[in-house]
Amino acid sequence: MAQQHTTSLRLRLRYRFDHLLSGGTTALIGWLALACLAVVVPASAVLVWSDRAAPATLSGRLTAVWVSVGQTLKIGGAVGSPLYVLASVSLALVALLFVSTLVSLITTGINRRIMSLRRGHSTVLETRHTVVLGWSDQVFPVIGELVAANANQRRSAIAVLAPQDKVWMEEEISARIGERGRTRIICRNGSTTDPSELRRVSPRTARAVLVLPPTGDTGDAHVVKTLLALDAAVHGSGEAEGRTDGEAVVVAAVRDSRNHLTARLAAGPTGHVLCVDDIVARLLVSTARQPGLSLVYSELLDFDGDEFYPVAPGDLVGRTFGEALLSFDTSSAVGLLHGGGSVTLNPDPEATIGPADRIIVISRDDDTAVRADVAAHVEHDAIVTAAPSTAGAERLLLLGWNRRAPLVIEQLDQYVGPGTTLDVVALGVHAATGGAQGVTTSRSRLEVSFHDGDITDPLTLAKLDVPSYDGVIVIGETEPEALDAPMASLAPVTDPQARADDRTLVTLLHLRAIGDTARRDIALTTEMSDDGNRLLAPAQDGADFIVSGRLISLLMTQISESPYLAAVFEELFDAEGHEFHLKPATDYVRAGHEVSFATAVEAARRRGECAVGYRLRAESATGPGYGVRINPDKRRRVRFREEDWLIVLAES
Repeated sequence: MAQQHTTSLRLRLRYRFDHLLSGGTTALIGWLALACLAVVVPASAVLVWSDRAAPATLSGRLTAVWVSVGQTLKIGGAVGSPLYVLASVSLALVALLFVSTLVSLITTGINRRIMSLRRGHSTVLETRHTVVLGWSDQVFPVIGELVAANANQRRSAIAVLAPQDKVWMEEEISARIGERGRTRIICRNGSTTDPSELRRVSPRTARAVLVLPPTGDTGDAHVVKTLLALDAAVHGSGEAEGRTDGEAVVVAAVRDSRNHLTARLAAGPTGHVLCVDDIVARLLVSTARQPGLSLVYSELLDFDGDEFYPVAPGDLVGRTFGEALLSFDTSSAVGLLHGGGSVTLNPDPEATIGPADRIIVISRDDDTAVRADVAAHVEHDAIVTAAPSTAGAERLLLLGWNRRAPLVIEQLDQYVGPGTTLDVVALGVHAATGGAQGVTTSRSRLEVSFHDGDITDPLTLAKLDVPSYDGVIVIGETEPEALDAPMASLAPVTDPQARADDRTLVTLLHLRAIGDTARRDIALTTEMSDDGNRLLAPAQDGADFIVSGRLISLLMTQISESPYLAAVFEELFDAEGHEFHLKPATDYVRAGHEVSFATAVEAARRRGECAVGYRLRAESATGPGYGVRINPDKRRRVRFREEDWLIVLAES
């Protein structure tokens, strides 16, 4: 009962205090003054009466008490006539009021400024910086690649604008991004679709602007609105000052191919828009037919590896592109960048290099593409001429279904030989109606069969005899039907891409068990959304993964640093263009004989191709390269065996 009484008293006192605060400033000042007097006056009296040197008379002691109270409360404590004391106290109160008001105003202004800075509402005053608009899991690989690209610069800045808390964004970036070097990362809070808020990151003075696609089905619409807002922020009225000489490079990405044209219109003639679905579907099919190809693209798109660079032709002007192939010892020529900005990949070996052309090379850095003639290292007697091969009939398996699945099937039909069969296993409606039925027509080579089944169910996979297939493609199921599956209870997340990755991980776990039981390596190509989930994947070392989020991030950052690469990637990922292939090395040079890599380059040149590297079967399970060598020294000698591959750039 005593405890209940104490609690009630505390609540009553708290209630009266809250009531006092609600009375306004005047009442609060009055009560605070009374409270101060109630403490200061008795305490001053105790000090005076306990002081041995205090006056002996009562009036003297009262005067001493007044002086102590005045000094404590900063009102002077003057002694004299009543008028003098009144004037002194009045001046002291005015001074106290003025100083208190001034301190309050300064404190309020500083607090308001600090809160504004913490909210991320101030304007970024940078030039030649990179702007990242939007927030998703892609922001981390984008920032990481930009930091790597800026490693050799004296000072660089990245400004991130997103409708997130500024402090939270900074903490997330610090936790996910390691060494930043000299790159400063600045976060600002705001809507990317509001031109006034978008100006906080100064897109007008930026070197490049990257628009990230947010998670969700409405992400593409948000990208389009952001591009329109960006145009209004950069070209709107009242922003004439502070412009740089060149327009910022704008790079965006949309997921659905149906929204690609709309986004390109919003981006304008100088903007670059990537279509996630088309690129991922293209790479899934290419990698499924050429194991190890994902490792090649990872090496070429990562700033830490070999990259594309344009170099001046120098004394190669007037000579043929075929001669340029053997004119660099530690770099690989793959195309020409013409004076008008157009790009030709793998041009005819007899094509003449003009004075306005630049040679596109794959090199470790922009200063490593050094001219060195290696034609003398070619061993012509080791070159073989293989008969053209034709694609035979295969049995392929597609596990899962999402909006990219029809594109995958369409791409497969263009590559496989006649009589090839594809079995599609997916949940519910995908195996019978809807999108699946839309891919049963307009095919000339591929025979497709649809089966209803849960790819995370080991019984479903056991019935398929997976090891008997020539290739297996696993894609994530993101449609609502996937929620009815048993695995939905194991993934209490709302992000459909995260659910798809969770189901893919479980599928891979069962496929690995099937491969171990059969004692066979399953030719497996897997699509994932999050690169973090790829590290958890139960797959053999060197397995092929197409991580859509990281892939698009790499492409966007590469284009933002070198805009001409947009034309390079457009051709690489176009069904009608040139692309990288892994072809049997023994189709080019004699097996079992040690030859220089320059010999392989010359053999590829004779077939109208550019050799840029190789993959050794014996090292395919050994990291970090898993047998892949991109851009080796052409003087280096290597012994190719029957199972090894040559990496060449050739027509699709």
